[in-house]
Amino acid sequence: MRLNTYLPAFLLLCACLTFAKPAVAEAPPNIVVIMADDLGPGDVGYYHKLRTGKEPFVATPYMDALATEGMRFSDGHSSTALCSPTRYCAMTGNLNHRSVAPWGVWSSFRQTPITKIDATLGRVGQMGGLTTGFIGKYHLGGDFMNAKGTEVYRGANHKAKPEQVDVSRMVGSGPQQIGFDYSFTMPAGIQGPLYTAYENGDWYPFSDDSKLVYLDKTNALDPAFVSDKGPGVGDSHWDTRRVGPMLADKAAAFIEDQAGQDKPFLLVFWSPMVHIPHLPPKEFNGRLIAGQGPTPHVDIIADFDQQVGAIVEALKAQGVYDNTLIFLCSDNGGLRDGKAEKLGHISFNGLRGSKNQPHEGGHRVPFFAVWPGKIAPDSESAQPVANRDIVATIADVLGQTLKKNQAMDSLSLLPVLLGEAEDDLDRFLPLQGGSNHELINRRGPWKLIIDSNHPQTEFKKVALFNLYDNPLELEEQNLLTHPDHAERVKEMYDEFMRWRESGERSTPPMAQSAN
Repeated sequence: MRLNTYLPAFLLLCACLTFAKPAVAEAPPNIVVIMADDLGPGDVGYYHKLRTGKEPFVATPYMDALATEGMRFSDGHSSTALCSPTRYCAMTGNLNHRSVAPWGVWSSFRQTPITKIDATLGRVGQMGGLTTGFIGKYHLGGDFMNAKGTEVYRGANHKAKPEQVDVSRMVGSGPQQIGFDYSFTMPAGIQGPLYTAYENGDWYPFSDDSKLVYLDKTNALDPAFVSDKGPGVGDSHWDTRRVGPMLADKAAAFIEDQAGQDKPFLLVFWSPMVHIPHLPPKEFNGRLIAGQGPTPHVDIIADFDQQVGAIVEALKAQGVYDNTLIFLCSDNGGLRDGKAEKLGHISFNGLRGSKNQPHEGGHRVPFFAVWPGKIAPDSESAQPVANRDIVATIADVLGQTLKKNQAMDSLSLLPVLLGEAEDDLDRFLPLQGGSNHELINRRGPWKLIIDSNHPQTEFKKVALFNLYDNPLELEEQNLLTHPDHAERVKEMYDEFMRWRESGERSTPPMAQSAN
């Protein structure tokens, strides 16, 4: 099994070096941040072919192109193994424990975790003079008035009915309140509730005769549209199959609108694909989708790739692709799909674990950066990174210096992207598992997994793996109780807990930009 090009199984260790902050072109680029939902490395054709030597079951030409036109991070991670808490990390550059809900998850009516002092992707873009847009799945709470219009609805029941809450407008805590000039938002993506979309805070009906109803399997256009999260308020014409093309069209329109303006733009595109329910469209921009792969899950990967393609093609059509920095990542690792796995499609690319688990398959994700003329094509970095690093990187690109209490767990990758710094293989990279509340300390090749559900005198230490020697995290090579590593286990546990309890940064504050 060929894993070395995605896993740091035999990387050469090198010393951490300090470099001057690189200078960037005076005129900032356009920036596009694409984040998939539940996309594992094995879902990308490039990595499937690398692992198996065979053509993938679903072609992903647009993701493959991004993988080869810029830099691939072979040690790239989501910040947690679960979607909603990772979205907080990716938006603010902070790890989840710094928020009002250390483990997530933010349903549509829950208080947003984002504060006024947070340096969000949108705020950083605005500070740098960019016009900012957010399109896609938000999943970071929201403010809606109760049905009487007297106060913000904060019911614990996210399946509220229309007589309890007015969802015709997001009155606060949405993208426009955290730095985005334009937004097309799905509060919970396709998984609901809510089964609604909002353009600049106003409900966006799916049809001219749409109504806001309590959507369940008895009145949905198709019972499959109501996800495993159950019924809730939604658009009477909600159609999950339309969502991918709809979001892609909104992204292309935003690019077209902004390309002719005098200032650059930032587009944050958070797709709800490839999350369940897996209901791909029959056709998407000339490509047949539904029924083309062995499972609907595999088909929905093609849906997401077409969304990526719509963005790339819009950038090229407007003549701005060559002046655009593009990031592509995922909010957590891939999904299990028994039928597809038997045929050879493995979302987690042969790794141990999948979404919501602390092993590598739960949080190791595709992570690409493309910037024509700046980032060397077909390059690869072994730098351990997480998608929360994009916040500090964008600030660096735009010449912005963040405060010490902002983006506290975000590291600027700009020197690595521009080839002006060596990979820091010994980076302190704290991560988080999923709903079982695991904590992870990653330091060089070493990975310590901690179970925080069993506090006695201290949290339970579960595993110590050397990912260079044991990239698949084979349990027979779990070194937790090995006497030669007792001191390492103690040091890594103490380091993590000191950092977490102190509230200190996990990354150094940004130096003053050279721009």
